[in-house]
Amino acid sequence: MHISAKADYGIRALLELAREPARPLTCEAIASSQEIPFRFLKSVVGELRRAGLVRSQRGCEGGYWLGRPAGEITLLDVTRAIDGELITLRGESLAGLDYPGPAAGLPGVWREVEAGAAAVLGGVTLMSLLAAAPAERLARTGAA
Repeated sequence: MHISAKADYGIRALLELAREPARPLTCEAIASSQEIPFRFLKSVVGELRRAGLVRSQRGCEGGYWLGRPAGEITLLDVTRAIDGELITLRGESLAGLDYPGPAAGLPGVWREVEAGAAAVLGGVTLMSLLAAAPAERLARTGAA
């Protein structure tokens, strides 16, 4: 499984938006806060907008907001919106994969790996990541 930079940046941008859902954020602010290349982030946010995960407004009061509540957006939603299939083999979907002879069982293993990844990513929402962030920071620094 490969997690693309686009998917990583998309999730990080959405987490910035989820942290302060009442006010819009500009791509410049998100890029600066998350140390993401601005031009790259603009294209990622465009894909998120087309998928309905963010909404935008132009003008001096404009920017980006989440398209749905943070508790309803999973990492699976984001990765599929940006990258499509979770796992591909040589660029092809695993759906029709079929091998002859002794390798016949291998496509089933690849599909299980994909299902497991989908279960993990589908079980993590932006809200759950935001709630976990302060506790994880404390654990890393050794504070209690």
